[in-house]
Amino acid sequence: MTGAMRPTAMQPTVPKSKRIILELGSGNDLHGGDYTKAAIRAVQDAIRHSSLSIIRSLGLDSRRMLVKVTIGVQRPDKVDAEAVRAALPHGQVSVLVVKGGLDVPDDTSGDIAVIASAAVAVRLDLPQPRG
Repeated sequence: MTGAMRPTAMQPTVPKSKRIILELGSGNDLHGGDYTKAAIRAVQDAIRHSSLSIIRSLGLDSRRMLVKVTIGVQRPDKVDAEAVRAALPHGQVSVLVVKGGLDVPDDTSGDIAVIASAAVAVRLDLPQPRG
């Protein structure tokens, strides 16, 4: 394969689809340290800011949307990615949980407030312009 570039971890393949929506949100669990609850709240916050009218206007099927959710929390291993995926009402959803967000300890009670960040990206194969 002389001269050809193969995808690597540093250089992913570029899908045919185009990102049409990127929404950001934050969520928290103030008592109890529930990382999944904070992550779902972050996703809900993100999608509350979005309308899928472009999909209806173009006559596209929302089930064909590729929805990539990235969640940032201090303890990624504590997030139930399947529960986060289930919080999205449309599309083919994938969830990636990474280290991020913030834990705010309460020194008097030993409790923590968990703050999660979410990025929800929607990709679609769009009709090609004629001409």
